[in-house]
Parts: sequence; structure tokens; C-alpha cells
Amino acid sequence: MELTSNLTLELSDQPFLLEKRIELLKAIKNYGSISKAAKAVPMSYKAAWDAVDTMNNLSHTPIVSRETGGKGGGGTTLTEYGENLLRTYTVLKEEQKRFLERLKLVTDVDKGTLKTIGRLSMQISARNQLSGRIEKIVKGKVNSQLFLQLKSGNTLISVITNDAVETLGLKEGDDVTAIFKSTSVLLGTGEMLISAENRFEGIVETVREGTVNAEVVIKIGELDRIVAVLTKDSVEQLGIESGCKVFTLIKSADIMIGK
Repeated sequence: MELTSNLTLELSDQPFLLEKRIELLKAIKNYGSISKAAKAVPMSYKAAWDAVDTMNNLSHTPIVSRETGGKGGGGTTLTEYGENLLRTYTVLKEEQKRFLERLKLVTDVDKGTLKTIGRLSMQISARNQLSGRIEKIVKGKVNSQLFLQLKSGNTLISVITNDAVETLGLKEGDDVTAIFKSTSVLLGTGEMLISAENRFEGIVETVREGTVNAEVVIKIGELDRIVAVLTKDSVEQLGIESGCKVFTLIKSADIMIGK
């Protein structure tokens, strides 16, 4: 059994972009004529203009422009805003498709086992969730190395199973989220040799001390932050305080990937 769904965008609590209207906008872009576009969709000429008028009236900026007269006899074209809406809708439609594919993987509709749907929307307690793009995937016999470029420009390496790569449909160029616990982050204040693949230099932004442990927020680059939790004794021994330079260390096997 397949899972399908239409995608509708609302504006001011009114249906704004429906799939039929998107098809009409695509046809207007291709033909430059409302009559030819209506035939291609297909819909009546009146229905096509009603749809265009509705979209234009709901939108703060016109989507379709009508030109009359002139050497070519006029025509109908998309505005720059209309072109942008088409591109945006295409991206959203692709994301919806990916969601339905994931939903199908974790759900057996025929047997009625729908309880696993909750996995798709569960909240994750891990403090570190960094966005990145897959630069390279190196597959081994069992596991794969994923090289992610973070927003800060740093490269983060994660090791996950080949089955996980296949299940998530991961490929180079995909935008993903790297997830790891704050307790998996080690901190150092001096130069050191260590086998951990992920070693980043950063500046401590804040130190929040509790009764036993302390939470340290480290800024790596301009756009990424890593949270580490260690004992208060460790913070004191390392002399960690706001503004000091530290090195963060994360094992690649401790980093999960979400998509």
C-alpha cells in the first residue's frame, strides 16, 4: 500500500497554493498564455482566471501579470514573486515526498501497526544537534564514514552502519543533522595528540555550574556551538572560564545522524 498526500499552502486561513493551481502556474510559465495554460492543465478558461485572481488577491504581491495589446498581442506571465513561489513549492513538495517515504518505512499500514509513527516526531534530549551537509561518504564492509561540512565551515566525521546509510537514503550533498550527547564531548585546554577524529578549537561562551557538574558552551566558528557537561572539579582543574580557548573532542562513533 502506498502513502500519498496533496500539499496545500494556506494564506490568511484560505487555501492559497494547491497542486492544481501550481500546475496552472507552471503552464502559464511555459506557454505565456492563460488560455493555452488552461487547456494544458486542464480547466476552463474562467476557472483558470478565477484561480489566478484568487491567488493575486490573497498574496501581498501579484503572482501573475497580464499584459494587453502590443506587437505580440499581449500575454500572461509570472512575476518574479510567482517564479519564487514555484521554486519554493517544489522544495516543499520534495520534503513532503521524503517524509512519506520515511513514514512508509516505519509503518505497516496493511497490518494496522501505526504506533511507530511517533518516532518521526519525537523530541531528542541530546543537547548537540548541528546542521551540516554531507561532503563525502566512505563505505567500509560494515560501517560508513560521513564527512559533514558544518555551518561554521568545520568538517565533522560520523561513523554509522551501512544499513543506516541505506535506510536514511543518505547521499553526498544531503542536508542532515549531527546529534550527540553533551556527556560525549571531551574538553582540553592545551595541545594534545589524541585519536578522536573530531577535534575543534573554540572559545568558551558560558559556564553554568550545578551541584556536581558544569555545563560548558563552546563557540566553534561563527555559527556553531557545542555543549559539554563535565564535573565541577574538572572545570576547576582545567581552568575553564568564559572567554578561554579550549579544544573539543568527539568520537565519530558517538555522533548519530538525522535527516
